[in-house]
Amino acid sequence: MRMLPLVVALIAAPAAAQQPPFVGEYYLAEGPDVAGGLLIRADGRFQYFLAAGALDERAEGRWELHGDRICLTTEPKPVPPAMTKGPPLAVDGVVPTLLVTWPNGNGIPGVDFVIGFDNGDPIEGYTQYDGWTMPEDDPRVPRWVGLTEPIYNITAPRFDLSEGDDGKLRVIIVPNDIRVVGFSDACLEATERGVTLHRAEGTMRFVRRRED
Repeated sequence: MRMLPLVVALIAAPAAAQQPPFVGEYYLAEGPDVAGGLLIRADGRFQYFLAAGALDERAEGRWELHGDRICLTTEPKPVPPAMTKGPPLAVDGVVPTLLVTWPNGNGIPGVDFVIGFDNGDPIEGYTQYDGWTMPEDDPRVPRWVGLTEPIYNITAPRFDLSEGDDGKLRVIIVPNDIRVVGFSDACLEATERGVTLHRAEGTMRFVRRRED
């Protein structure tokens, strides 16, 4: 009976040693104006967040061990945002040439656009809250519009304008799970101070948070 504690310890030791070294809490080590965190739990789940200027993203899901790395998969799989053509909407009594809004009608500034015509060079620019309107000294009628929302990298196929559009376009950004990152092949490798997250957009360095 006196040997029982030693036997129990010997049995438990291999299980404890198998716990991946990644388990723990980390904070982002990138720049003074960026905040982020990563929690790797022993139950095979993870949580992630990032705040960088206008960009705000998060994710949670499961992780799996692959050799000397662990890889993250967001669960449930997020629905990406989408751009759809919407009905015309007047701003201060005037329907702009191009207007990008949320579903509630609020305008979205800073959306990059390219507008093409039957002749001449396209016009490039970005939207304001009240949209964008063709210069009065340019009589051309827009025939197609390409759009990119740069913060969350939302794009859509080119919008072609018909005669009934009168050269004007309103686009609605349907947010869906806009702030949720869809990790599927994002993997962590251990470093001296923490971990490095490799994702499609680049690498992110995290430092392990010390326990008080």
